[in-house]
Amino acid sequence: MAGAAAVFTAFLPTIAQADEADDDQQRVIVVTGEGLEDTPATPAYDTQIIEREDLVSTASGRIEDALSSVAGFQQFRRSDSRSANPSAQGATLRALGGNASSRAQVLLDGVPMTDPFFGYIPFSAIAPERLARVRVTRGGGSGPFGAGALAGTIELTSADADALGSFAGQLLANDRGETEASATAASRLGAGFGSISARWDRGKGFWTTPEDQRVPASARAAYDGYSIQVRGVAPFNDTVELQARGLVYRDERTLRFDGGDSSMEGQDASLRLVGRGDWQFDVLGYVQARNFTNVVISSTRFVPVLDQSNTPATGLGGKIELRPPTGDNNVLRLGVDYRKSDGELFETALSALSGAVTARRNAGGTNTDLGFFAENDFSLGALTLTAGARLDRFTIRDGFFVERNGSGVVTSDLVYPDRSGWDASFRGGVLYRLGDIASLRAAAYSGLRLPTLNELYRPFVVFPVTTRANADLANERLEGFEAGVDIAPADGVRIAFTAFDNKVKHAIANVTIANNLRERQNIDAIHSRGVEASAALELGKFSLDGAVAYTDAEAQGSGFAAALDGNRPAQTPKWVAGATIAYRPAGNWLLSATLRYVGAQFEDDLETDVLPSATTLDAFAQVPLFRQVALVLRGENLTDETIVTRNQGGSIDLGTPRTVWAGVKVIL
Repeated sequence: MAGAAAVFTAFLPTIAQADEADDDQQRVIVVTGEGLEDTPATPAYDTQIIEREDLVSTASGRIEDALSSVAGFQQFRRSDSRSANPSAQGATLRALGGNASSRAQVLLDGVPMTDPFFGYIPFSAIAPERLARVRVTRGGGSGPFGAGALAGTIELTSADADALGSFAGQLLANDRGETEASATAASRLGAGFGSISARWDRGKGFWTTPEDQRVPASARAAYDGYSIQVRGVAPFNDTVELQARGLVYRDERTLRFDGGDSSMEGQDASLRLVGRGDWQFDVLGYVQARNFTNVVISSTRFVPVLDQSNTPATGLGGKIELRPPTGDNNVLRLGVDYRKSDGELFETALSALSGAVTARRNAGGTNTDLGFFAENDFSLGALTLTAGARLDRFTIRDGFFVERNGSGVVTSDLVYPDRSGWDASFRGGVLYRLGDIASLRAAAYSGLRLPTLNELYRPFVVFPVTTRANADLANERLEGFEAGVDIAPADGVRIAFTAFDNKVKHAIANVTIANNLRERQNIDAIHSRGVEASAALELGKFSLDGAVAYTDAEAQGSGFAAALDGNRPAQTPKWVAGATIAYRPAGNWLLSATLRYVGAQFEDDLETDVLPSATTLDAFAQVPLFRQVALVLRGENLTDETIVTRNQGGSIDLGTPRTVWAGVKVIL
């Protein structure tokens, strides 16, 4: 983090120089801290925007809660980042996923946030109050960092100094004595700006184990996490700006039993150069250092049986995107991007009887992806056409697995052969506007995702089930199409409807191969078809937003995976729906309630254990007390609905119970 702060400090003289121009040569220089503008064909794909007010007014205060307002968004499990194992927090859309790895590409200011080793998203490090908006695009992507955008792209944009204010702080506590504290300071510095933001969440947690299944070793889902972000934006001239961001975070959690502790941490830094002249460009580079630890506790003897003590990983990457001047009705994007993921695990297996070391394991490898992309949008009156292509050169290399027994004698020493190849993907769409009232859209696409280092090399245990890694996994490949309509029949009324058909070939799933034993395998495919609908109504001081998704997804398998052929993928509901009603009686006031429904889903690929449907009611209130101070009240799951997040043979984990928060918010 010190390095990021040094980079930020180095910009200050550059920013200040913007005020020293001669009066007769002064120009209005506007820096946005964002990337290039959206292209004309962006609405040709199924896209939804979450504005800042909606991001900062969720009942939980978590980014994953805000994303849940998008029909079709889901994590592998129903738990949020306070009570889930971090490695289970992948993000996907349209039920395209057979395990916990992310199938959706999550970008923060253009930088992929996916963990380089596991493929999860560090949601607790992404504070909603730092963001200006989120754009969610469902369906495969072929633009920058398109490899990995199998189910869609979630683009998070940081807020500028004007949106953040000179200072904003919030302190809340809930009925269990848990706290959430955050503060942000921002300032215009010459023609640029700088900001620093910090957040700390801590609490003893709730009981994830049902009362009738608790034992003396059962523990609450305690959590303690912080994140700090520093950001600076400086102009080089009236069309070019330099953006720098540094992020450091750590999150510690306890799950199910005393000693069942996990942690994740990261240090990220990025530089971005954006030019908005005739020849537009977006040049980005980033580095990420991540780590993960986890202790597995036996559910019969309640002692440690596996200590995953260290999983260091590094992510390196960047992109160059160029938009040459091609006329008022045409936008051409050309570019190249690169990502490298490198990591290894260190874990120790322990005897449940004696506590003695039975094995020490070390495994890891390196994945790289070099992508070349081109996309062109052409506007002809009410009609907009778009087509794009990617060509990816990928490598899976340096894979190894070493195991030693308790005496240090090597019992397994495997070096996996390096692999590489080329893969092409495409997307295209059409948008036709019927005046200001409606627009019709259709799109088709393909996409690519490499298996993660975790899927390739790291076995894991959710006691008593062991899941084995598989170094022979092939890339996942998406093929899909969709069609939809967006309608705005009157001011303040918006309706959207999309039908889709997506198939992920060679989908990676946790396949049951014996009792309490699974292995990551490429099954033939996951085929997902469905409809998504959303509506928004603004009527004076009232607003209503709602979304619903129906997804008919099935696994297609043969060989070892034949038993799951025709089954629904694990953790996949058919129906997901939600609606929020809000009332703003005066400035800085906000009263809202959110009703959300998640349908029943299966725990595993064999459809043996069911997670029942759940309907939750959340509420949020912001009431000004003084000019710059407001009372904040939040309520999660106010009806205290039982939310089952895990069911393995009747062994149950539960999600967030009724939780009430109260605190103050200060804005200067």
